[in-house]
Amino acid sequence: MSFKIDKQTLEELNLLGKFRQGSVYHLFNKVKTRGGEKLLDDMFHHPLLDENAINNRTAVFRFFQDQQFSFPFDVMQINLMREYLDAGGKKNEAMVLIDIMFKKLLSGLTRDERFRKIVQGLQATIVTLKKCAAIAETMQTKNGVFENRVQAVRAVLRGKQLDSLLNTDIYQNLPLQKIAHFDYLLKNELAKAMQEIMEFIYELDVNIAVGSVAAARGFTYARALPAARDVLSASDLRHPCLESAIGNDILMSETKNVIFLTGANMAGKSTLMKSIGILMYLAHMGFPLAAKDTEFSVREGMYTSINVADNIGLGYSHFYAEVVRVKQAAEAAASGSRLLLMFDELFKGTNVKDAYDGTLSVTQAFSGYTDCLFVVSTHIIEVGEALRENDNIRFAFMPTVMEGARPRYTYRLQEGITEDRQGMMIIRNEGILELLK
Repeated sequence: MSFKIDKQTLEELNLLGKFRQGSVYHLFNKVKTRGGEKLLDDMFHHPLLDENAINNRTAVFRFFQDQQFSFPFDVMQINLMREYLDAGGKKNEAMVLIDIMFKKLLSGLTRDERFRKIVQGLQATIVTLKKCAAIAETMQTKNGVFENRVQAVRAVLRGKQLDSLLNTDIYQNLPLQKIAHFDYLLKNELAKAMQEIMEFIYELDVNIAVGSVAAARGFTYARALPAARDVLSASDLRHPCLESAIGNDILMSETKNVIFLTGANMAGKSTLMKSIGILMYLAHMGFPLAAKDTEFSVREGMYTSINVADNIGLGYSHFYAEVVRVKQAAEAAASGSRLLLMFDELFKGTNVKDAYDGTLSVTQAFSGYTDCLFVVSTHIIEVGEALRENDNIRFAFMPTVMEGARPRYTYRLQEGITEDRQGMMIIRNEGILELLK
């Protein structure tokens, strides 16, 4: 079972994108190795669904952040080691020796580089294993965090088969017999152990990178709760990719499972919703968050409808695309899954009367699914008045402060329903009507 999220939600929240500036992935992609980047990719594509697994990963990231580790390996040496081990080897030590002797001979007669690459790969492996052994022996874990991984690596590196290799001076010419013996040993008898060492290095890479981002940006960690609790609580929640972002407090529960959000255009509704979605996704990954004192009940998935576009290929108008999106979310909620669903400016692609009726009906219907959490925003404030009788809806708004004829947005969430109506004032401020005269 995997966390349910579709392409539209991933794009609206800008979660992925290795080379996309401003993406959440780009924010955390401070890893040094290709293996570390692959592991980071896997974490981003597979959020966790078990609160214990989430809390355990969170504890690991917090440990590395507190210890302020820096990546201790030479990346070039790691790459050489990886290429050396991936090259594979003969299944018989005598055949390995014959093969190495032949490549040694060719290296002297021609420009054949294979023998040199074997020696360089072996040297890089020895250097990296020595460094790994030193780290494993000196790393002081706390409360059992990351202890199993450290103990497993210690057990591998303390094995008798590696004694001779770890005590080898790479700056001395090695006899061909010794090179062949080590090559056979590493690529056959210890192949699984070497893979475990590489995975340990990649884990260190990711843990150090994520912990350093958290430290640099003042991020904190959430506490994952069982799904049945239906809780999402965070203080000073901000968008992690925005500098000097304004923080807000969010509280949702089984008895208040819907936030009905109003406010003028540009007041910050969409950014707040994206911040909530990003927080929920990162929390399921066990990653650090741009918030404080965060608790959340594990969700099975998340759907958003923030930037719905028309689909010319399918012949969908903007309004019909919105309807299809709401239908998809309704089917997901009706399936019994515990989800977070967010809708920004429902049915803005149709007339005001239909948008009012649709927003009111859909919000009332969704609020009945108390196993799910919902955030619905609109600038049709009359809908909020019609929903006042629903006890499980929290009404909040993003205010606008008028400074003369100019609006100023505080981006600070307040309780209630807004009464701001500055649309025509903004139109006048831009001088549009004068241009048309």
